Amino acid sequence: MKIDSSHHRFSIAPMMDWSDHNCRYFWRLLTKKALVYTEMVTTGALIHGERKRFLHFNREEHPVALQLGGSDPKDLARCARWAQEWGYDEVNINCGCPSDRVQSGMFGACLMGKPDLVADCVKAMRDSCNIPITVKHRIGIDHMESYEQLLAFIAPVAAAGCSVFIVHARKAWLQGLSPKENREIPPLNYPWVYQLKKDFPQLTIVVNGGIQSIEDCQVHLNHVDGVMLGREAYQNPWMLTQVDQKLFGIDRPEKSRDDVIADLLPFTERHLARGGQLNHITRHILGLYQGVPGARKFRRHLSENAYKKSAGIDILAQAYALVSEHHD
Repeated sequence: MKIDSSHHRFSIAPMMDWSDHNCRYFWRLLTKKALVYTEMVTTGALIHGERKRFLHFNREEHPVALQLGGSDPKDLARCARWAQEWGYDEVNINCGCPSDRVQSGMFGACLMGKPDLVADCVKAMRDSCNIPITVKHRIGIDHMESYEQLLAFIAPVAAAGCSVFIVHARKAWLQGLSPKENREIPPLNYPWVYQLKKDFPQLTIVVNGGIQSIEDCQVHLNHVDGVMLGREAYQNPWMLTQVDQKLFGIDRPEKSRDDVIADLLPFTERHLARGGQLNHITRHILGLYQGVPGARKFRRHLSENAYKKSAGIDILAQAYALVSEHHD
């Protein structure tokens, strides 16, 4: 699939332990247009680990982007080439994650302090493949207090050939705050992200952080090219059914939540037949009936039963029956 800037109008964030290929298949039943991202995969995991396990995705997931964690230009270039060979539509460099483990590997948010290194990484990756190379980052780290310091990160990376910047509109504190606190405590600063679009009109600027509704997205899209949602999309996935119509202007036949379960059953059966466990899939759909009578029974039945090794498709059918009895 040829990816262009319109795909970035709405995307779902890379989320560790959440945005795996089973989750992304489920999201694709809700929206055809959203760009979906993998969990972050380190270059070391791809180079030294079981590559197929990390790179596998379902063909239905397109457009799909691989997020990489790393800071060695040669390693990132090698992994970007593999991403292209596997069929990914984009490769994204993680310059935003503030966890200690990420810092010790010299990637994530700490790379914002090394814009020339990030530029070298982008150039090496662009030289090794033909798919877009994008960067996800914060508005600053620790000592970076000014908008000018944010510009000092963007400018050399853009000059190296990155044309898409996904900006989490918070600073990251590399010391003293946990990753969870770094998602909540530093104040949001959307005006800086909006200003980036004014200062770099030729770039695709995507805003991320604190966005909780399609209405929020519509407001941001008056100022930037795209929005990225993370936890809100995961915990309340039904909102994704509004994306194609309200953000991309595409009319699609209306689906019910029950239709989504019906569409998910064949995929789940194939997963089980290959030796997978039911909760590999059902853990991602617990929020599907959020706000609907019977939702709690649905969640509880799956949470209490789907993790068992013997759990079959009947567990999902039973959970569906518990919620459907409320709206027959």
